[in-house]
Amino acid sequence: MISSNKQNNSDRMQWRRMDLHIHTPASACYEQPEASFLDILRQAEKRALDIIAFTDHNSVAGYRAMLSEIEELEVLERFDRLRPEERERLREYRQLLDQILVLPGFEFTATFGFHILGIFSPQTSIRQLEHLLLDLNVPAEKLDMGSTEVGPTTDVLTAYRLMDERGGIVIAAHANSSHGVAMRRFGFGGQTKIAYTQDEHLHALEVTDLDRRGRNTTVAFFTGAKPEYPRPMRCIQGSDAHRVTADPRDRQSLGVGDRVTEVLLSEVSFEALREVFLGDDFSRTRPARPQTQAPFDHLQAAREQGPSINRSFHEAMTRRGGQLYAIVADVVAFANTNGGTIYVGMSGTPKEPPLGVDHPKWVMSTLRAEFEQKITPPLEVKMDLQQSQGKNIIRISVPKGEDPPYVLDESKIYIRQETETSLAVRDEIIQLIRRTLAPEIEEAEEIAAPGGLIPPPRTGVEIVETVKRKGTLYHAMKDLRNGHEVQNVTRSSARRLWHYAITQKEDHPPQPAEVTWHNDLGLWKRYERAGKTRYDLVQRAPDGSLRVYYGVTEEGFHGEWEHFLEAE
Repeated sequence: MISSNKQNNSDRMQWRRMDLHIHTPASACYEQPEASFLDILRQAEKRALDIIAFTDHNSVAGYRAMLSEIEELEVLERFDRLRPEERERLREYRQLLDQILVLPGFEFTATFGFHILGIFSPQTSIRQLEHLLLDLNVPAEKLDMGSTEVGPTTDVLTAYRLMDERGGIVIAAHANSSHGVAMRRFGFGGQTKIAYTQDEHLHALEVTDLDRRGRNTTVAFFTGAKPEYPRPMRCIQGSDAHRVTADPRDRQSLGVGDRVTEVLLSEVSFEALREVFLGDDFSRTRPARPQTQAPFDHLQAAREQGPSINRSFHEAMTRRGGQLYAIVADVVAFANTNGGTIYVGMSGTPKEPPLGVDHPKWVMSTLRAEFEQKITPPLEVKMDLQQSQGKNIIRISVPKGEDPPYVLDESKIYIRQETETSLAVRDEIIQLIRRTLAPEIEEAEEIAAPGGLIPPPRTGVEIVETVKRKGTLYHAMKDLRNGHEVQNVTRSSARRLWHYAITQKEDHPPQPAEVTWHNDLGLWKRYERAGKTRYDLVQRAPDGSLRVYYGVTEEGFHGEWEHFLEAE
């Protein structure tokens, strides 16, 4: 049997081109049923693909048919019975499979019609894959039909788990489009969408807008900055080819290699590929671009998304001016909050060219020593060197700490709030300690609104209570990201956003006539702060009182609140 496992003997990392969503004539909806498997491989070679996957609907019949054809040709070869055209066909198979790693897989139709890609090693037998499809409740009589309609099967989360446990790469197919788990305004609750896109057994989202930029892209949504979607998700693209070449009459009907992802690999193998998908280095996949365009720059894309609860930028690392201290404080804050990434050598302003880092090895050594000496308890932090616009940039990946609170200089506890790193106050320190003493599964839950009101935005702060004691106003502040309340905050003790909110409440409370209303929801102010557009929003209660949400960022808009973003 021909091995379709292409090895690269060099240990040097290289960018490789892959299309992991290719159908064959074994799919009932294939648009060119007369096409051969060699036609598909020839087109893959023409598009310079290194890795492809056959992903027929609820079937591995296409991959099995290709292997059977090759096996029959090899049997004839052993008995010296090959006709000239068959000999040429076998030679071409061998040549193409030596160039291209072909992976078996399928596009599974889960309960409610959601599509999931399962990609597997060439060492996985056809029998094992068909057994998995049976475990996913695909009827035995439909294993060879290649149909999207196979009756009631298995729910999405169970499908993720079973595919992962069998050693597969699990990808939500065309996640932001039809039959996708992240398509917009689909008729399921927010918790369902969170579960379908944040599950630990899901390795990536296949999206149709990978190379687009802006706040409304799928990639921007799944960076980990949204409070209810704290797990960053790898996003890739695939052609979903139902034909060999694109249909010139239908822009949506793509061919093999018309939508490609590049992946950084040390060798072209399934094992190396799965390692990337299970890892957290998202710079190792990027949308393929024509040679006339510059390669996709992950760091520049991060700058365009800007600072956030899990992303910060520092132009330099010097002790003078407190830059080194600020970097260490960010590390502590990210560890105490939800993890994150720090970039050293570039600002968060995308139009400014990056300054870069001179002597990066020395800088990384200095940072590592500083982390070891200044942070308690010890924290495992990853550092590596990246390139952006020809400049060296140090990337620091900080995990969410398992033993909070993490402390700088034995006494300073920092947390991350939106785009800012701040010293934690008493109630926040208590919450960090509780996270250690009573660990529990943290689930993103919609913060309840009393009296049947629409749930508040998911970022920013709300002042839920104010009392006056001996002439001083004390406020109870609610963090809208997680619902935590901090009591007894005064104007003098408040941090930046809290200070702003308290100042507004004490000196400039909103008047209904100043608010732009959409039903009982209102936009009071829009302004720039800390390099981020923020909004002060208002909700009118049935008794006529106003609930005010200060400093809401775009990540916090949901449901009817999105009206104000759409209006812009």
